[in-house]
Formats: sequence, C-alpha cells, structure tokens
Amino acid sequence: MADDDSEEEEAPAVELGEGEPVEGAPLARVASRLNWGAAHSDIVEREGDSTVRTPDGPRDLADVMGEVDTPYFETRQEFTEAVREVVGTGPIPTADE
Repeated sequence: MADDDSEEEEAPAVELGEGEPVEGAPLARVASRLNWGAAHSDIVEREGDSTVRTPDGPRDLADVMGEVDTPYFETRQEFTEAVREVVGTGPIPTADE
C-alpha cells in the first residue's frame, strides 16, 4: 500500500506556471516528426512552416534552416545540433519575462 509520503516524493520538482503558453514547438518535437536520414530540402518541405522555440523567441524552421549549410542529416542528433548552432541554447522566454 502506498502512503501519503510517497505521493509527495513523486510530485514534479518544478511547478508549471499558469501564464500564457509559449509560442512555437520544442525542437525535439519537430525532430521527432521526421525520418532520419533526411535531406535539408525535405525537412524544409515537410516542417518549414513549423515555428520552433528559441532563446530569442519563436522562429519559423524554414528561416532557421536557411542559415544551416548541411545538405543531409544522417541522424536526429545531427539535425538538432545544426539548428542549435543557429538559434543557440538556453532558457526559452515566456510572456511573463
């Protein structure tokens, strides 16, 4: 039997805010919708109109991919690394910031 103490231990470490949702999708979500290996042009064709979250605010994936020189991505990791080189890494701003 579970007691009340164990339920508290399973609670999330960070509480989610109740503010406005952040615009755009996480890069990992967009990457998960693609098949690997993938050509640069195929990614733009399939997901170019997707908006991704970046530390500088939401950006269209097609615009980001315009700054990526890699013609073909063997793996999801290659793709995410190339995109992160363009958009950077860090906290995603919320409407409250």
